[in-house]
Amino acid sequence: MRFEKHIFICTNQRPPDNPKGCCASKNSEAIAAKFKEELHKRGLKGKMRANKAGCLDMCELGPTVVVYPEGVWYKHVTLEDVEEIIDSHLMGGKVVERLRVAFQREG
Repeated sequence: MRFEKHIFICTNQRPPDNPKGCCASKNSEAIAAKFKEELHKRGLKGKMRANKAGCLDMCELGPTVVVYPEGVWYKHVTLEDVEEIIDSHLMGGKVVERLRVAFQREG
């Protein structure tokens, strides 16, 4: 089955003394559950899929979420941000700029 959008939520866990930290210690499991719940509530199950992901290598910006096919990365996502991302970006096509990770272009 092909999905219109695929949302990956980092739920990677590291030991508490790891200097990188981890998304799991910043409530990412609950954020992943909220994405799934809200997609279902809006009748988007089957069209859009939220998945837990391993390390997305952006630990210092966690919890991180990436949306495909656009390849938009979100940083410091909280439970309160989930509905805004769904309504604005996933349903409305408008990226939530205040949470977007700005990558520097090479070259």
